[in-house]
Amino acid sequence: MTSGLRKDLPEAEPRHASCQTEVEVKHGVGLHARPSVAFTRLAKSFPCSIEVAVNGGDVWLNGKSIIKIMGARIRKGSILRIRADGILAKEAIRALKDLIERNFDEDKKHGRPA
Repeated sequence: MTSGLRKDLPEAEPRHASCQTEVEVKHGVGLHARPSVAFTRLAKSFPCSIEVAVNGGDVWLNGKSIIKIMGARIRKGSILRIRADGILAKEAIRALKDLIERNFDEDKKHGRPA
């Protein structure tokens, strides 16, 4: 009887994946304090590892580290390569790319037109 249950266990486990995307930062001042906090907070909400490379560089930064993201001095026009590895990697990549494309929702927060 238990052998039938054990067959079902692998299907119940979340799927491990690796994903990557590129997105241009269009926010007026790049990833200053508020956008960096929004990015890292969202990244931390996913159980996978998340890394960021800036403008085609070969240095990958921990996308969950506010110090690393702010320290990279990511400016408007920068191209970010974001990669995720692990559980919910695809969802993490999609959510982070959407956040950047929405200008970190700052236009809405400050009453500016989108």
